[in-house]
Amino acid sequence: MTDPTAVSPSARRDEIAANLADVRKRIDAACAAAGRVPGEVTLIAVTKTFPASDVRLLAGLGVTEVAENRDQDAAPKAGECRDLPLTWHFVGQLQTNKVRSVASYAGVVESVDRSKLVRALSAAALREERTLRCLVQVGLDEREGRGGAAPADVPALADEIAGAQGLELGGVMAVAPLGGDPVEAFTRLAEIAAGVRDSHPGAMAISAGMSGDLEAAIACGATHVRVGTALLGGRRAIVR
Repeated sequence: MTDPTAVSPSARRDEIAANLADVRKRIDAACAAAGRVPGEVTLIAVTKTFPASDVRLLAGLGVTEVAENRDQDAAPKAGECRDLPLTWHFVGQLQTNKVRSVASYAGVVESVDRSKLVRALSAAALREERTLRCLVQVGLDEREGRGGAAPADVPALADEIAGAQGLELGGVMAVAPLGGDPVEAFTRLAEIAAGVRDSHPGAMAISAGMSGDLEAAIACGATHVRVGTALLGGRRAIVR
Protein backbone atom coordinates (compact mmCIF):
# COMPACT_ATOMS: atom_id res chain seq x y z
CA MET A 1 0.00 0.00 0.00
CA THR A 2 1.11 3.55 -0.72
CA ASP A 3 2.20 5.89 2.03
CA PRO A 4 -0.64 8.47 2.16
CA THR A 5 1.84 11.27 2.85
CA ALA A 6 3.83 10.52 -0.32
CA VAL A 7 1.10 10.74 -2.96
CA SER A 8 -1.18 13.45 -4.28
CA PRO A 9 -4.69 13.77 -2.81
CA SER A 10 -6.22 12.57 -6.08
CA ALA A 11 -3.99 9.48 -6.21
CA ARG A 12 -4.74 8.68 -2.58
CA ARG A 13 -8.46 9.07 -3.26
CA ASP A 14 -8.23 6.68 -6.20
CA GLU A 15 -6.38 4.15 -4.04
CA ILE A 16 -8.92 4.34 -1.22
CA ALA A 17 -11.82 4.21 -3.69
CA ALA A 18 -10.44 1.00 -5.23
CA ASN A 19 -9.89 -0.53 -1.79
CA LEU A 20 -13.39 0.45 -0.70
CA ALA A 21 -14.89 -1.14 -3.79
CA ASP A 22 -12.98 -4.37 -3.06
CA VAL A 23 -14.13 -4.43 0.56
CA ARG A 24 -17.74 -3.83 -0.42
CA LYS A 25 -17.50 -6.68 -2.94
CA ARG A 26 -16.19 -8.94 -0.17
CA ILE A 27 -19.07 -7.96 2.10
CA ASP A 28 -21.61 -8.54 -0.67
CA ALA A 29 -20.11 -11.95 -1.50
CA ALA A 30 -20.02 -12.98 2.16
CA CYS A 31 -23.65 -11.94 2.59
CA ALA A 32 -24.67 -13.90 -0.50
CA ALA A 33 -22.84 -16.99 0.76
CA ALA A 34 -24.62 -16.68 4.12
CA GLY A 35 -28.02 -16.02 2.57
CA ARG A 36 -28.07 -12.51 3.96
CA VAL A 37 -28.91 -9.12 2.47
CA PRO A 38 -25.81 -6.89 2.04
CA GLY A 39 -27.68 -3.99 3.64
CA GLU A 40 -27.71 -5.93 6.91
CA VAL A 41 -23.97 -5.36 7.36
CA THR A 42 -22.53 -1.91 8.14
CA LEU A 43 -18.94 -1.11 7.25
CA ILE A 44 -16.98 0.78 9.92
CA ALA A 45 -13.73 2.25 8.60
CA VAL A 46 -10.96 1.97 11.18
CA THR A 47 -8.87 5.10 10.67
CA LYS A 48 -6.42 4.72 13.55
CA THR A 49 -2.88 5.92 12.72
CA PHE A 50 -4.13 7.61 9.53
CA PRO A 51 -4.58 11.35 9.05
CA ALA A 52 -7.77 13.36 8.96
CA SER A 53 -7.29 13.80 5.22
CA ASP A 54 -7.99 10.08 4.76
CA VAL A 55 -11.14 10.39 6.87
CA ARG A 56 -12.29 13.16 4.56
CA LEU A 57 -11.62 11.01 1.51
CA LEU A 58 -13.61 8.14 3.00
CA ALA A 59 -16.50 10.47 3.80
CA GLY A 60 -16.43 11.76 0.23
CA LEU A 61 -16.74 8.16 -0.96
CA GLY A 62 -19.87 7.59 1.12
CA VAL A 63 -18.46 6.10 4.32
CA THR A 64 -20.42 7.33 7.34
CA GLU A 65 -19.02 5.24 10.21
CA VAL A 66 -15.40 5.54 11.36
CA ALA A 67 -13.54 4.05 14.32
CA GLU A 68 -10.58 4.96 16.49
CA ASN A 69 -8.92 3.20 19.42
CA ARG A 70 -6.90 5.97 21.11
CA ASP A 71 -8.49 9.14 22.41
CA GLN A 72 -5.32 11.19 21.99
CA ASP A 73 -5.48 10.51 18.26
CA ALA A 74 -9.25 10.43 17.85
CA ALA A 75 -10.14 13.70 19.59
CA PRO A 76 -8.14 16.00 17.30
CA LYS A 77 -9.21 14.08 14.18
CA ALA A 78 -12.86 14.27 15.16
CA GLY A 79 -12.39 17.98 15.73
CA GLU A 80 -10.87 18.48 12.29
CA CYS A 81 -13.73 16.52 10.73
CA ARG A 82 -16.62 17.92 12.75
CA ASP A 83 -18.23 19.29 9.59
CA LEU A 84 -18.61 15.80 8.10
CA PRO A 85 -21.71 13.59 8.55
CA LEU A 86 -19.85 10.89 10.46
CA THR A 87 -20.57 8.65 13.42
CA TRP A 88 -17.38 8.04 15.43
CA HIS A 89 -16.94 4.68 17.13
CA PHE A 90 -14.47 4.24 19.96
CA VAL A 91 -13.16 0.66 19.82
CA GLY A 92 -10.08 0.62 22.06
CA GLN A 93 -9.63 -0.15 25.71
CA LEU A 94 -10.96 2.90 27.49
CA GLN A 95 -9.66 4.29 30.76
CA THR A 96 -12.08 6.27 32.89
CA ASN A 97 -9.88 9.38 32.76
CA LYS A 98 -10.47 9.53 28.98
CA VAL A 99 -14.22 9.05 29.15
CA ARG A 100 -15.18 12.73 29.25
CA SER A 101 -13.18 13.43 26.09
CA VAL A 102 -14.52 10.39 24.25
CA ALA A 103 -18.09 11.30 25.17
CA SER A 104 -17.65 14.67 23.47
CA TYR A 105 -17.27 13.21 19.97
CA ALA A 106 -18.07 9.47 19.88
CA GLY A 107 -21.55 8.33 19.02
CA VAL A 108 -20.77 4.70 19.82
CA VAL A 109 -18.47 3.20 22.43
CA GLU A 110 -17.88 -0.45 21.48
CA SER A 111 -15.45 -1.40 24.25
CA VAL A 112 -17.54 -1.29 27.41
CA ASP A 113 -16.28 -4.13 29.58
CA ARG A 114 -16.79 -3.19 33.26
CA SER A 115 -19.22 -1.53 35.62
CA LYS A 116 -16.91 1.34 36.51
CA LEU A 117 -16.79 2.32 32.86
CA VAL A 118 -20.58 2.23 32.58
CA ARG A 119 -20.89 4.67 35.47
CA ALA A 120 -18.25 7.00 34.04
CA LEU A 121 -19.82 6.97 30.57
CA SER A 122 -23.26 7.69 32.02
CA ALA A 123 -21.96 10.69 33.95
CA ALA A 124 -20.09 12.00 30.89
CA ALA A 125 -23.08 11.54 28.58
CA LEU A 126 -25.30 13.49 30.97
CA ARG A 127 -22.68 16.22 31.23
CA GLU A 128 -22.47 16.46 27.44
CA GLU A 129 -26.26 16.21 27.11
CA ARG A 130 -25.83 13.37 24.64
CA THR A 131 -26.90 9.75 24.37
CA LEU A 132 -24.05 7.31 23.85
CA ARG A 133 -24.70 3.99 22.20
CA CYS A 134 -22.69 1.32 23.99
CA LEU A 135 -21.71 -2.21 23.07
CA VAL A 136 -20.52 -4.78 25.56
CA GLN A 137 -17.06 -5.94 24.55
CA VAL A 138 -16.92 -9.69 25.05
CA GLY A 139 -13.55 -11.19 25.91
CA LEU A 140 -13.24 -14.35 23.84
CA ASP A 141 -9.65 -15.05 24.94
CA GLU A 142 -8.68 -13.68 28.34
CA ARG A 143 -5.00 -14.51 27.72
CA GLU A 144 -4.59 -11.83 25.09
CA GLY A 145 -5.14 -8.74 27.22
CA ARG A 146 -7.41 -7.16 24.62
CA GLY A 147 -10.02 -6.23 27.18
CA GLY A 148 -13.55 -7.52 27.22
CA ALA A 149 -15.96 -8.83 29.80
CA ALA A 150 -15.99 -12.53 30.59
CA PRO A 151 -18.91 -14.17 28.75
CA ALA A 152 -20.58 -15.03 32.06
CA ASP A 153 -20.54 -11.35 33.05
CA VAL A 154 -22.05 -10.02 29.83
CA PRO A 155 -25.77 -10.24 30.76
CA ALA A 156 -25.34 -8.26 33.97
CA LEU A 157 -23.20 -5.64 32.24
CA ALA A 158 -25.78 -5.32 29.47
CA ASP A 159 -28.45 -4.74 32.12
CA GLU A 160 -26.32 -2.00 33.69
CA ILE A 161 -25.89 -0.20 30.38
CA ALA A 162 -29.58 -0.47 29.57
CA GLY A 163 -30.48 1.02 32.92
CA ALA A 164 -27.92 3.84 32.90
CA GLN A 165 -28.97 7.41 32.13
CA GLY A 166 -27.52 8.81 28.95
CA LEU A 167 -26.61 5.38 27.57
CA GLU A 168 -28.29 3.10 25.06
CA LEU A 169 -27.46 -0.60 24.83
CA GLY A 170 -26.59 -1.39 21.23
CA GLY A 171 -25.38 -4.99 21.43
CA VAL A 172 -22.00 -6.70 21.63
CA MET A 173 -18.52 -6.50 20.14
CA ALA A 174 -15.55 -8.84 20.08
CA VAL A 175 -12.18 -9.50 18.48
CA ALA A 176 -11.38 -13.05 17.39
CA PRO A 177 -8.48 -14.60 19.34
CA LEU A 178 -5.14 -14.49 17.53
CA GLY A 179 -4.35 -17.83 15.99
CA GLY A 180 -7.77 -19.23 16.79
CA ASP A 181 -10.65 -20.31 14.59
CA PRO A 182 -12.66 -17.16 13.84
CA VAL A 183 -15.79 -19.14 12.99
CA GLU A 184 -15.68 -20.80 16.39
CA ALA A 185 -15.12 -17.44 18.11
CA PHE A 186 -17.86 -15.62 16.21
CA THR A 187 -20.31 -18.48 16.68
CA ARG A 188 -19.76 -18.13 20.43
CA LEU A 189 -20.28 -14.37 20.15
CA ALA A 190 -23.55 -14.90 18.26
CA GLU A 191 -24.78 -17.16 21.07
CA ILE A 192 -23.91 -14.51 23.66
CA ALA A 193 -25.59 -11.83 21.55
CA ALA A 194 -28.76 -13.91 21.35
CA GLY A 195 -28.80 -14.13 25.13
CA VAL A 196 -28.51 -10.36 25.41
CA ARG A 197 -31.38 -9.89 22.93
CA ASP A 198 -33.60 -12.17 25.00
CA SER A 199 -33.59 -9.48 27.70
CA HIS A 200 -33.01 -6.47 25.46
CA PRO A 201 -34.64 -7.00 22.05
CA GLY A 202 -33.36 -3.71 20.68
CA ALA A 203 -29.70 -4.63 21.24
CA MET A 204 -29.23 -5.98 17.74
CA ALA A 205 -25.64 -4.99 16.94
CA ILE A 206 -22.92 -7.61 16.64
CA SER A 207 -19.66 -5.84 15.83
CA ALA A 208 -17.19 -8.49 14.70
CA GLY A 209 -14.76 -9.13 11.90
CA MET A 210 -11.87 -7.13 10.53
CA SER A 211 -9.85 -7.10 7.31
CA GLY A 212 -8.73 -10.71 7.63
CA ASP A 213 -11.85 -12.40 8.95
CA LEU A 214 -14.87 -10.34 7.92
CA GLU A 215 -16.28 -13.25 5.89
CA ALA A 216 -16.32 -15.52 8.95
CA ALA A 217 -17.97 -12.79 11.01
CA ILE A 218 -20.69 -12.20 8.45
CA ALA A 219 -21.33 -15.93 8.18
CA CYS A 220 -21.92 -15.94 11.94
CA GLY A 221 -24.31 -12.99 11.96
CA ALA A 222 -22.17 -9.85 12.34
CA THR A 223 -24.11 -6.65 11.72
CA HIS A 224 -20.98 -4.46 11.69
CA VAL A 225 -17.46 -5.15 10.43
CA ARG A 226 -14.48 -2.99 11.41
CA VAL A 227 -12.04 -2.68 8.51
CA GLY A 228 -8.79 -0.73 8.50
CA THR A 229 -5.88 -2.34 6.64
CA ALA A 230 -7.94 -3.48 3.65
CA LEU A 231 -9.17 0.10 3.20
CA LEU A 232 -6.22 2.28 4.10
CA GLY A 233 -3.17 0.04 4.04
CA GLY A 234 -0.67 -0.90 6.72
CA ARG A 235 -0.35 1.12 9.89
CA ARG A 236 1.17 4.58 9.45
CA ALA A 237 2.23 7.33 11.81
CA ILE A 238 -0.41 10.02 12.06
CA VAL A 239 0.54 13.19 10.22
CA ARG A 240 -1.39 16.25 11.32
